[in-house]
Amino acid sequence: MNVTFCGHAQIWQSEEIEKWLFHITQSLIEQGATTFYLGGYGAFDSLAASVLREQKKRYRNIELVLVLAYLNTGRGTSGYDSTVYPPLETVPHRFAISHRNRWMVEAADVVVAYVLHDWGGAATTLRYAKQKDRKIILYSKL
Repeated sequence: MNVTFCGHAQIWQSEEIEKWLFHITQSLIEQGATTFYLGGYGAFDSLAASVLREQKKRYRNIELVLVLAYLNTGRGTSGYDSTVYPPLETVPHRFAISHRNRWMVEAADVVVAYVLHDWGGAATTLRYAKQKDRKIILYSKL
């Protein structure tokens, strides 16, 4: 099972969201998730990657894949098992992230989302996941 994430660049109550992500990712791993696609931009992506690195200490078979929107950006790739660059060569630079996000949704069976409002890139990605009929696990305030 492949899992990807979409969420806002800024997050609030990160401790609460971190606990939620830990619970969700553990449950998904126990259900057979092995590959986790991560975008590597913003606070939610960073938190998801951090939680998965912690999970990897217990579940060594999971793979953390950084999905690149741009080549040769000098972005650090340490902390990930591998990287992938979707076919974005002909996509204008300003649309690379949104096209990369669509690729991630298409490659995933499950989308874990932290989307609190209906505008911006995370909301657009979530709408796309719904259109593609992906299983969505959406954060909601308790």
